[in-house]
Amino acid sequence: MNLPARFDVLLTGIHLATLEGADWGIVRDGAIAVTGDRIAWAGPESGLPAVPASRRLAFDGAWATPGLVDCHTHLVYAGNRASEFERRLRGATYEEIAREGGGIVSTVRATRAASEDALVEESRPRLAALAGEGATTVEVKSGYGLERTAELKQLAVARRLGAELRVDVRTTLLAAHAVPPEYEGRADAWIDTVCGDIVPAAARSGLADAVDAFCDRIGFTRDQTRRVFEAAREAGLPVKLHAEQLSDQDGAALAAEFGALSADHLEWLSPRGIGAMAAAGTVAVLLPGAYYALRETKLPPVDALRRAGVPIAVSTDCNPGTSPTTSPLLMLNMACTLFRLTPLEAVRGMTCVAAQALRLRDRGVLRAGMRADVAVYAVSEPAELAWRFGGNPCLGTLRGGVPCFAVEP
Repeated sequence: MNLPARFDVLLTGIHLATLEGADWGIVRDGAIAVTGDRIAWAGPESGLPAVPASRRLAFDGAWATPGLVDCHTHLVYAGNRASEFERRLRGATYEEIAREGGGIVSTVRATRAASEDALVEESRPRLAALAGEGATTVEVKSGYGLERTAELKQLAVARRLGAELRVDVRTTLLAAHAVPPEYEGRADAWIDTVCGDIVPAAARSGLADAVDAFCDRIGFTRDQTRRVFEAAREAGLPVKLHAEQLSDQDGAALAAEFGALSADHLEWLSPRGIGAMAAAGTVAVLLPGAYYALRETKLPPVDALRRAGVPIAVSTDCNPGTSPTTSPLLMLNMACTLFRLTPLEAVRGMTCVAAQALRLRDRGVLRAGMRADVAVYAVSEPAELAWRFGGNPCLGTLRGGVPCFAVEP
């Protein structure tokens, strides 16, 4: 990348975890120079080009990483489901609650009743919290509207929040999340509506970047999911899938057949699914928050995914029922403690690999030419981001080159 006559922003006095290559890509006593929304230069401060900067942020030994990418969230919703948490503690299962009209459908009622402005107000703190721990790109799903107007409302709210908070929000249509109350007992008819009406409407509006579905015993069958994927393909939208969370429905293999960006959850993932994902380049997204909240005991097959060379991402799964968290840093720790990822795997899983899960090739690594999404942390080494739990060492971020620091250094 050719150097400009002037840098817009210059960060100095920082160590870099660039994540170039297969390791941390550490550069001690480094600097990052930004022009527009791109990194113009990154490397040791001793080699910094003699180019003036309009704005200089000087640190004292903090660490910079690529901005975190939270590639699976449901953060636009109304209400909460704390009462269901209590019920699960008394012995009720997630499936029992869902079949009794709780779970996803409970959130649907509250979300449908909320205006767009009310959803913005209720969801803003959640996105702000993610950004406050270093997230610069966040995927947001619909799935709590379960009818066309309400689904598009959720996606529009997600886009509004991204613009307001300067977070790059990627939106995913998840109309095939559950069967709405008015379609009870008629799942195929609901899929007809999703495929014939909602997917095309989301594509025409430009509000959806991808299409997702929930393929499981309390979700949709493999054949129903295939129909949703076919509709997405017809509309020109890529797909991803909630797969093998509660049972093995062979959903990951189906997702791979359609070249899915990712298959997510994966506790019950089979060797067949792993092989299909490896062949297709589909990313495995692990969601330790949901595993923890549901007190699951079936671990996703991390070692088998590693051996097969399937890229492993990590995300918050921020949602009101099974992962009510807004802490990506806590999820890094849980990915290590619960799933036995290394700190490097966890951090890569929420930066460069998570970017891959959204098909975003311009972020996740600190190097010239990449989008200037940078998180700065008051830590002594980058592994500390996954080691600690509780507290927030994030000093601030660059989001598309724009400094976002509570206290500017």
